[in-house]
Amino acid sequence: MQKKAIAILQYLLFLGLGIFLVWWSLHKIPADKWDAFKNSLKTANYWLMIPVFFILSGSHVIRTLRWRVLIKPLGHNPSIPNTFFAVMIGYLANLAIPRLGEVLKCTILARYENVPADKLVGTILIERVCDVISLGIVFLIAFTVQFDTVGEYGQALIGKVFKNNNGTVSFNNVLIAVALLIIIISMITFIFKKYQHIGFVKKINDIVKGIGTGLGSILKLEQKGLFLVYTCLIWLLYILGTWVGLLATTGTSHLGLDTAISALAFASIGMIITPGGIGAYAFFLAEILSLKDIPAEIGLANGTLQWFAQFMIVLIVGFISVGALAWYNKNKKYESSSAHKS
Repeated sequence: MQKKAIAILQYLLFLGLGIFLVWWSLHKIPADKWDAFKNSLKTANYWLMIPVFFILSGSHVIRTLRWRVLIKPLGHNPSIPNTFFAVMIGYLANLAIPRLGEVLKCTILARYENVPADKLVGTILIERVCDVISLGIVFLIAFTVQFDTVGEYGQALIGKVFKNNNGTVSFNNVLIAVALLIIIISMITFIFKKYQHIGFVKKINDIVKGIGTGLGSILKLEQKGLFLVYTCLIWLLYILGTWVGLLATTGTSHLGLDTAISALAFASIGMIITPGGIGAYAFFLAEILSLKDIPAEIGLANGTLQWFAQFMIVLIVGFISVGALAWYNKNKKYESSSAHKS
């Protein structure tokens, strides 16, 4: 009961953060720019949402194939349709309650493909580790291909901390920062050694160990090459989908793939911190587009459009998967019973 209450409070907290970011983003638009924001959405090329639909749906199919690569060493080979339905129903469930989708994915395959749910938990962990690493690589690429904007923006933020008012490096500030870093690392190390029996500390320890286990499992895969190819394809489709989304609004249609990479990197943070990325996705995408001199109202309009497209894909394909799961397995049972009778 206590765990459920904590889970509900966490969900409400992050949902509240998402709603706040929606309000904050809209609040930042000057009164005389509201017409530009609404006009950007009105004049958007909604036909481009069709290729976005297929591009992102394709990424979900490849994610399905990648999951099967992880499941195969367990001695099971689930069908592609059931695995895809499980993935999409999981995404659908996550819109309502974060992390419920991971449980449902395992439950569905356990029921319809006889794969033990407890064994599948490890594959979910490996996927998460891989996605975190992939996102980190996308960030590195973003800083490389757009150093003139993203890199300089980061330098400017760091400069505010380490530089004096006259623009020169303050050695006092550097020494303070280094000292604080050493103190923080020392405190964290002490806490994790001294209080490792406490629930919260133990959970963090388990996560860190899980990441190490996940990385080790990836290296031990029989089809490592195929797993890496699928991972690259997933993120390439994410980048392509983001770029096509940028083409949809007139104020962002001139932006290239390099901007799409940066937009995806930062907007992905929004997908992590709030349920379904509500509020945060559009906020971060607008922030990164502002570095390319895109007005806040245009960036927010495009971010809102792209978030809504992803939301609708999960909603539509997720609900179709709910019905298709029952239909597909009903036919399988019918074929199985017919073969048994004959």
